[in-house]
Amino acid sequence: MLRWYRQNARDLPWRRTRDPWAIWVSEVMLQQTQVATALPFYLRFMRRFPTPASFARARESDVLAAWAGLGYYRRARNLHSAARVVAREHGGRVPREPEAFGGLPGVGRYTRAAVTSIAFGAPLAVLDGNVARVLARVFALDVSVRDPRGARQLWAVAESMVPARSPGDWNQALMELGATVCTPRAPRCEECPLRRACRARELRRPEDYPASSTRPATVRVRRAVALIERRGGVLMIQRRGALLEGLWEPPGVELGEGELAEKKLGSALRALGVRTKLEKSEALIRHRITHRAIEVEVWRGKVAALGASRARRDDARFIDPRDTRLPLTALTRKILR
Repeated sequence: MLRWYRQNARDLPWRRTRDPWAIWVSEVMLQQTQVATALPFYLRFMRRFPTPASFARARESDVLAAWAGLGYYRRARNLHSAARVVAREHGGRVPREPEAFGGLPGVGRYTRAAVTSIAFGAPLAVLDGNVARVLARVFALDVSVRDPRGARQLWAVAESMVPARSPGDWNQALMELGATVCTPRAPRCEECPLRRACRARELRRPEDYPASSTRPATVRVRRAVALIERRGGVLMIQRRGALLEGLWEPPGVELGEGELAEKKLGSALRALGVRTKLEKSEALIRHRITHRAIEVEVWRGKVAALGASRARRDDARFIDPRDTRLPLTALTRKILR
């Protein structure tokens, strides 16, 4: 496995370093995010925040702006909180002891093991979706990592196999194998370094492992947003709450069955001190957040100014759509394009 990894591993920037901060950032970004998507964000992020101390000094708006487009914004907030603890309590150095590192905000069992094994050589096992798939197939374990009992069994197997020597490379080898060869569909078994040991291959049923798990049903959501333009081409945006707290989007509403967008949008705009004639554009934007499939109608309007008597300045503002400094949601960037 180690020989295979050293010959076949993808050349990725976080694999060219033992800097625990760089490795930590990569592991956080790669949670729920594909490598190809995370890579440009990672490069920009590390140029801007090369150390935990530099990130700890950042304002939350700058943190969210740097993360905008990656989604799952709680990851960014937890990493920011953890960087502040590192700066305040650890002299700006990522703690090398697994227990100390694991006590930081947002650092769970997987992240603790991944970062400390790769950066410091801690003999800890990792278990993510890719590793779980490899182990389930090698041992023909009819279990799912999403099931607590299955997860406990897979963690036990992973822990029994991690070597004392080069545990970081071993963990990365398992993850790389699952990502590139032992894929969910059409695994390339003949290229696998574990093919002679793989029970699922012997049974000629690799795709039957691991056990399938029930995913949340897709929820279809209808929204309508208003691109309100002011002289000079600036557009109105407002801060989102709940799931997207702290991020910015054009004013919008969620539409129930049979609800008319123009009427509901008009009411939302009046609450912001805006009165305008809305015109529906031909744009229909499709977007997905976790299990929510969102379809967005785009409306347009013009206005002279934002009514200061009705709108709080920290809730709504006008921006140049080319300004990238504000933390805009991925949906907003898609709409603006």
